[in-house]
Amino acid sequence: MELAPPPPSLELKLDNLRALKVLGKGAMGTVFLVHDYVADPSAHSPFALKVVEKSSLQTKLDADRRARWEIQVLTRLSHPKAHPFLPSILGSFESDLFLGWAVPYCSGGDLNVLRYRQTDRVFSTAVIRFYLAEILCALEHLHSMGIAYRDLKPENVLIQQSGHVTLTDFDLSRNLTPKSNKTIVSSTHIEEILPEYRRKHLRNLTRWIAVVPGNGHNRKGLNKAKSARVSPVSRRKVSFSNGERSNSFVGTEEYVSPEVVRGDGHEFAVDWWALGILTYEMLYGKTPFKGMNRKETFRNVMTKAPEFIGKRTALTDLIERLLEKDPTKRLGYLRGATEIKEHKFFSGVRWDILTEVLRPPFIPSREDEDLTEKLTSSTGGIHVGDYFQNFRSPPTFPPSPLPSPSSEYQRNMSLTEF
Repeated sequence: MELAPPPPSLELKLDNLRALKVLGKGAMGTVFLVHDYVADPSAHSPFALKVVEKSSLQTKLDADRRARWEIQVLTRLSHPKAHPFLPSILGSFESDLFLGWAVPYCSGGDLNVLRYRQTDRVFSTAVIRFYLAEILCALEHLHSMGIAYRDLKPENVLIQQSGHVTLTDFDLSRNLTPKSNKTIVSSTHIEEILPEYRRKHLRNLTRWIAVVPGNGHNRKGLNKAKSARVSPVSRRKVSFSNGERSNSFVGTEEYVSPEVVRGDGHEFAVDWWALGILTYEMLYGKTPFKGMNRKETFRNVMTKAPEFIGKRTALTDLIERLLEKDPTKRLGYLRGATEIKEHKFFSGVRWDILTEVLRPPFIPSREDEDLTEKLTSSTGGIHVGDYFQNFRSPPTFPPSPLPSPSSEYQRNMSLTEF
């Protein structure tokens, strides 16, 4: 049985929330898998809850503003209709000690975890095309709303239970107004074409596009160190108000664009640069400009050309054009996502049926549902507030009674099969 979708417009009451496990910790807060033990005692509809301690906000530059900005962005993304590849906000709460907000739980983990499960820690060309297409549609929708994402990286691309992607973490995003001489043309949004997220008839990757054989390169041992997020440092007071360009220095250092490093001001083209870095990493298992330290990384970003293995392909051409150091010459600068969709790498992609693909390259294990039920029946979960009260020695969550889904997929499945 599939996990039921969380109830819409959930009214969050902190006292009613029980954490089943910690999904992650970051600079902005802690993310839990939670359920409302009053409204949903059996945890059939768990959701992800991001919680920020107010006591820690004072030590972080503009952290409170960033947290509230993320809630505002998620609220905008939820109305009047959520995009299939972007999250919707289920509710939020604020107390004297905490600020928190809930989004749907993505049981498939993130794109970086998924890549590491592959034998060579890289994706096939066909799989790259599928995920890029969905990420591109998500960015197109954000840009159409005047929002530059500014934090695209594998850890922020989550896999939904359906196997489709969703972006996460919007605290570094920014409202931008396109320049008058630069028009971002959005094609018809897929959520308008396909009002129903699921279709009765089955579609798979071979129906969505003719599968292109993988490039055949074996690239074992291409490890990636954990990405280091660059702290927001501004040459003037940080603001989220409308503007044609932003001068704030934000992002993850391996993904930061040349114009951000130079401090020239930037706009939507920073997301297309990051898309190029992400694509390179999916293909080779590493980012193209990483140096021994931050200074060397930034020097490479400014001066080094990306290195490719083997013969040139449509995919390497796409990467090269996205990694154009002059943002005004970068693919996507003039006509946004539409310009990128027209690239030959996406030739044959049926953009109108992306959400109809019911057999994406990877479908998360159903074991998460059984695990949730077992954790609920054995402990009922831990109060979110208690976790922070015992921060120095956090309560121990029960160990998983089931094997890790990754072990099954490492034995039985490789995305290169698709």
